[in-house]
Amino acid sequence: FKMSYFDNSSVGKLVTRLVSDTETIAQFFGQGLFMIISDLLKMLVVAIVMLWMNWKLALIAFIILPILIYATKLFQIAIKSAFQEVRMQVANLNGFVQERVTGMNIVQLFNREKIEYENFIKINDKHKKAHVRTVWYYSIFFPIAEILSSIAVGLLVWYGSLDIVNSGITDAGQIIAFIMMSQMLFRPLRQIADKFNTLQMGMVAGDRVFEVLDTHSQIDKTGKFEAKNFRGNIAFKKVHFSYIKGEEVLKGISFKVKAGETVAIVGATGAGKSTIINLINRFYEINEGEICIDNHNIKQYTLESLRKKIAVVLQDVFLFSDSIFNNIILSNETITLDEVKKAAKEIGIHEFIMSLPNNYHYNVKERGAMLSSGQRQLIAFLRAYVSKPSVLILDEATSSIDSYSEKLIQQATDKITQHQTSIIIAHRLTTVKKADKIIVMDKGKIVEQGSHLELLNKNGYYKNLYDMQFTSEVA
Repeated sequence: FKMSYFDNSSVGKLVTRLVSDTETIAQFFGQGLFMIISDLLKMLVVAIVMLWMNWKLALIAFIILPILIYATKLFQIAIKSAFQEVRMQVANLNGFVQERVTGMNIVQLFNREKIEYENFIKINDKHKKAHVRTVWYYSIFFPIAEILSSIAVGLLVWYGSLDIVNSGITDAGQIIAFIMMSQMLFRPLRQIADKFNTLQMGMVAGDRVFEVLDTHSQIDKTGKFEAKNFRGNIAFKKVHFSYIKGEEVLKGISFKVKAGETVAIVGATGAGKSTIINLINRFYEINEGEICIDNHNIKQYTLESLRKKIAVVLQDVFLFSDSIFNNIILSNETITLDEVKKAAKEIGIHEFIMSLPNNYHYNVKERGAMLSSGQRQLIAFLRAYVSKPSVLILDEATSSIDSYSEKLIQQATDKITQHQTSIIIAHRLTTVKKADKIIVMDKGKIVEQGSHLELLNKNGYYKNLYDMQFTSEVA
């Protein structure tokens, strides 16, 4: 799936499509579809028997069928629209609840319980009205179907009685038999209409699920090279990129990172720093230009092998509701516990993990809720380290954490960046002083490049950033 789809879709709405909608489809095949086929076969058999017994009476009974079929068709169109609204409102309701439960601390912090409850009532009211609309359509259709079937019975009695009086071909027994069979003919048709509840919900749910399945990745996956012997030479060549058409985030940037070099990328929020990470990992395709690693366009590498050679530590660390060990070995499940412990000791966080209950088997719960922000980043750092990457990317990895965790991460950074290409993206300039090169970005463009001292001596954009953060230190 293309990453932009997840960027623009809420978790609650996606869960509705993947769980609730797929269950509705299963119900459609398990109940609705087979019952409809059974009812159609019953109608066919009854119609043949009626024609065989008395074709004239059969045609009289069939007169109502076109009207009933037309009414059923109108009902089908109306109820499908109603069910589309129902599924949409279910998704909206689930999305709202998921967001508020996830952000419950914010809701309570700003005393929004009453406001959010009122918002919930409004959304739930729309959900209720959508359901009431479907019930209203059923309350109109089924009385009409009953009236039409009663008219058919009346026509049979009227025509049969006239035929008995005038020609005597039809007898009372046939009329009674046809009245019974007409009920057997119209009952399955009414049941089919009743099954439209399941049928239409299944069709609507199917449309929603296939909308997700048809959202193919925009990433070109024709690359054939296996990224086995990565050295880590990275080159951006006049790269243009935009998340939204016409709104460029990167505007023709070019830079090089030599193998084994540590390069820092700094700049104000929105300068395009994190976008570089997304492009190196090929979450998105660039608009223009070229990105190369070891003199090969990254499109030439297989996507899986490329990402295995790149490790990323993000500021907002995501951990699954699982043990620390299982969260660490995501990139390679063959990694043993002893290897993880050895790596943890090398970067200095083994003691921290051993201080937790159950140590490496400690369950961090959903999104790592049982750990602090700094502790989550330490786990993410170890996760990156054990994967033995050729390219390490630290995205603001020392922001919003305590000083002790920052010290551990800084020590680990010094250790891990010795042997592979490293890109550090940070607002806090203390984390980038040791970098071999610093790239300064502003509004999607590179405005300066050089070492820490070189950039300070230029007295330009970087110097201004530095002065704003370290006025007292410079003084």
